[in-house]
Amino acid sequence: MIRVMLVDDQELLRAGFRMILSSQPGIEVVAEAANGAGAVEAVRTTEIDVVLMDVRMPVMDGVEATRLICAAAERPRVLILTTFDLDDYAFAALKAGASGFLLKDVPPPDLVSGIRSVHSGDAVVAPSTTRRLLERFAVHLPSPGAAEQARLSGLTSREREVLVLVARGLSNTEIADRLNLAEATVKTHLGRVLAKLGLRDRAQVVVYAYETGLVTPHSTD
Repeated sequence: MIRVMLVDDQELLRAGFRMILSSQPGIEVVAEAANGAGAVEAVRTTEIDVVLMDVRMPVMDGVEATRLICAAAERPRVLILTTFDLDDYAFAALKAGASGFLLKDVPPPDLVSGIRSVHSGDAVVAPSTTRRLLERFAVHLPSPGAAEQARLSGLTSREREVLVLVARGLSNTEIADRLNLAEATVKTHLGRVLAKLGLRDRAQVVVYAYETGLVTPHSTD
């Protein structure tokens, strides 16, 4: 059973999402909150797997709530709900640790699919879309410090190649073709990259690659 929390200051919107999700096998809405502060508190007291998080809310916005939730040791995955796919709030939420984002007018099947994908460990937003988002806001990315450079040095050359290609939006199949590897081998390399760098999913790989300068807004495949 996937335990979901709905976080939005619009009660009507929460009711609509609750109705959709309650009809799905294997998904249960276990908590709701009208702002980020309520969401952070609920995570402390309720077992939650996936948080559907609005970004523009009173008291505490979804970006700060995402940052606090993702910093916890036992953290649910956060799926951001936004109005525009190139929103600065979505960008900030990805940097804060969100596993992706969906538009608020997402069709019900895509909403359900997104929740299941995030729960299984995948990023919902396509890496290519994340790349466009990061390119738009690249001026806000900090320069990598010595600590990040040290973490990168722990990667093998092949793992570094895989990291860069994931950040450029290639799928595992495309990376396998590009590097003349088996797809299972690519998955193994990606798993090691995630483990060594402390990243959660492909969306976080893209953010990390831009933050460390491995990929730049004008780089090409």
